[in-house]
Amino acid sequence: MNNLYLLITIIRRSDSEEYETFYESDGVGIIYTIPCNGTAHAKTLDLFGLEKTEKSMLMSVVTEQSLKSLCKKLSRDMKIDLPDRGVAMAVPLSGIAGARTLEYFTATQETQPTNAENTEEKKMQSDYELIVAIYEKGYTDAVMDAARAAGAGGGTTIRAKGTGAGAQKFFGLTLAEEKEMVFIVSSSAKKKDIMKAIIHDAGPDSKAHALVFSLPVSETAGFRFADTIEKD
Repeated sequence: MNNLYLLITIIRRSDSEEYETFYESDGVGIIYTIPCNGTAHAKTLDLFGLEKTEKSMLMSVVTEQSLKSLCKKLSRDMKIDLPDRGVAMAVPLSGIAGARTLEYFTATQETQPTNAENTEEKKMQSDYELIVAIYEKGYTDAVMDAARAAGAGGGTTIRAKGTGAGAQKFFGLTLAEEKEMVFIVSSSAKKKDIMKAIIHDAGPDSKAHALVFSLPVSETAGFRFADTIEKD
C-alpha cells in the first residue's frame, strides 16, 4: 500500500477558495475546511484596533507521490513561501480502515508501489514537529505566552468539544465541555522546550488545564521565510 499522509494547510480565510481550487485541480478530491484563528496576543490586537486573524485549516489525505508534487507546486505556483501566504505540513498516517476508505481518499490521486524498506525510519526523521495543545476555552494567551517564551512562533487555534464518558475526571477537567486547541509548528530542536514551557505555565495544574502532544512532520511548505528570519 502507498504511504499516506494527512496534509494540513493553514491559510488566510480569504484565500480558502483559491487553495481549494488548487488542490482539486491537482487531483486532491476530498478536502475538509475548518475555520480557525491566528494567535496574535489580545493586547496587541487591541493596541492596533485589529480583529483576530481569521484563518482556514484545510485537511486532506494524500499519497506519497501526490505529496512530493504538491509541495513543489505550493512553493512554485501558490507562492506559499512568501509572507502571509500560509503554511503546509504533512503528518504520516499509521493506518487506514479498509480498502473502500483508501479508495475514497485517493481515487483521483497518482499512486504507484513504494519501497517499504526503511519506511518507518524515513517517516520519523523530521526537521519539524507539530505541537498540539488542548486546553480550557479562553486561555490561548496563557498557552501561547509560554510557548513563545520557549521559542515558538505563531500558532493556529480551533474550537473543539471533547467526548467520552470515561474521561470526565481526567486531571479534574471535563472533556465534554468546549475546549480550544492550538497547533504550533516548531523545529525539532525547540519542541521539548516549548512543550515543557506550556505544561509548566499552563498545564493540568493551572486554570488552563492544557494537555500537550506532538507529531512528526515529514514534509513542509511555506516555512522558508521564517527559517531565514530565524537564522539572521
